[in-house]
Amino acid sequence: MILKARKIPIKVGQKYILVLNERTAHMLDVHAGDRLAVQNGSKRITCIVDVTENGEIKDNEAGLYVETWNVLKADHGDKMFVTLAEKPAANMYIRQKLDGKELSRAEIDTIVKDIVTDTLSDVEMTYFVSACYINGLSDRETTDLTKSIVEHGNRIKLNKKIVADKHCIGGVPGNRTTMVVIPIIAAAGITIPKTSSRAITSPSGTADTMEVMCNVTNNAAKLRKILDKVGAFISWGGGVDLAAADDKLIRVRHPMSLDPKGMMLASIMAKKYAVGSTHVLIDIPYGPQVKTQTLEQANALKKDFERLGRMLGMTVKVIATRGDAPIGRGIGPVLEAIDVMDVLANKPSAPQDLRKKAIFMAGELLELCGKSKKGAGAILAEKLLNSGAAYKKMNDIIDAQGRKKMPKVGKFTFKILAEKSGTIVGVDNKLVSHVARVAGAPKNSGAGVTIEKNLGDKVKKGDLLYIIYAENKNRLSNAVEESRAKVYIIK
Repeated sequence: MILKARKIPIKVGQKYILVLNERTAHMLDVHAGDRLAVQNGSKRITCIVDVTENGEIKDNEAGLYVETWNVLKADHGDKMFVTLAEKPAANMYIRQKLDGKELSRAEIDTIVKDIVTDTLSDVEMTYFVSACYINGLSDRETTDLTKSIVEHGNRIKLNKKIVADKHCIGGVPGNRTTMVVIPIIAAAGITIPKTSSRAITSPSGTADTMEVMCNVTNNAAKLRKILDKVGAFISWGGGVDLAAADDKLIRVRHPMSLDPKGMMLASIMAKKYAVGSTHVLIDIPYGPQVKTQTLEQANALKKDFERLGRMLGMTVKVIATRGDAPIGRGIGPVLEAIDVMDVLANKPSAPQDLRKKAIFMAGELLELCGKSKKGAGAILAEKLLNSGAAYKKMNDIIDAQGRKKMPKVGKFTFKILAEKSGTIVGVDNKLVSHVARVAGAPKNSGAGVTIEKNLGDKVKKGDLLYIIYAENKNRLSNAVEESRAKVYIIK
């Protein structure tokens, strides 16, 4: 069938979508979600069909969103040849996984390729995630998925015997240890490329916090130059497209909080594999309000990470840490950046819990890389911190990535006071994060919360517990309203 091109001036992301009215869709015998092969001159792509009832798209017209319009190099009224397209081969393999079949490397590779090329719809990707959630992934499938994710994205190839990396599986507000550990390790002379994520449900991801001080969107070539110059970077993984399939899978996993173990392992390890990491430290916080709730679960996950590391040819060490309460004082991009730089500058006001955990983690990684003897890593890490070498290295990294003037902390504040005396025996991590997000973090980089009292502290009625920061009065008012629920349990 010949259809006339009509531009819909809306961007919808990378998916190629073609909109038909109901009559034209009926003539073609297609429904929403079906695929059509569309040819305009020499340009030919496969589009996912959407169907409208509003009458804007006329009979024998095809509405094209901006991305589809551009790739087809269309002009208004162009006559395009449209035919029914076959469903992707990946769909058959996804159905097989739903039935409990173990997929081959080639089948997994087909699925990943179709994800990267935007051949699969969000619904189809969600079915793949669901199949992995219901039936799990074997060790071999997890390894194959990791390798496929890497092979269908960019890579940074380093000809070095030791390339270090670290990762935390998340869930603890603050906990910005990465930004302290990386400069310590780099100051010891170890190459450590770090790709980090932006916030999805938290008040700030490492990339969001780093971004208030410097550029974090860098391509692979620039990151390689930064590594050659200063030996480290802390950059947004999505900006370099190192694991494109993983970023798309994370997006469809989020609404239902589906986190299949094998997929989560592949997600984390693919990013390490893509930058050539040889020695990796994984932090698994455990506690009632984080992803891993017990030490037993953390230890089981530890074995999975270490086993996958061996299958990928990496040396992996996993540590289980308590995740009962926020770490650091600031929660929100600017507030967290202040904490990090205070720790690196050895300021007396720096949060000591963040400093202590970062020294411990850096020490473990120094030992793993053979830079210090067993049991002496933390001593070396603290020496590199106290001497100012780590602080200098962090400034070198910031300059190499492109220093920016840090935004100010939100000027509208509200203090939350203790309603009674006693000891803080519990902190609601999720509610702390929620309050910071309602205040505007991470979009409003100066918004968030500062923790003034933490788990185990003794307080008197009227003592300051935490301060909310916002960049406008409405955000502050909403955050204060959310704070009526109890963040702290005082007994």
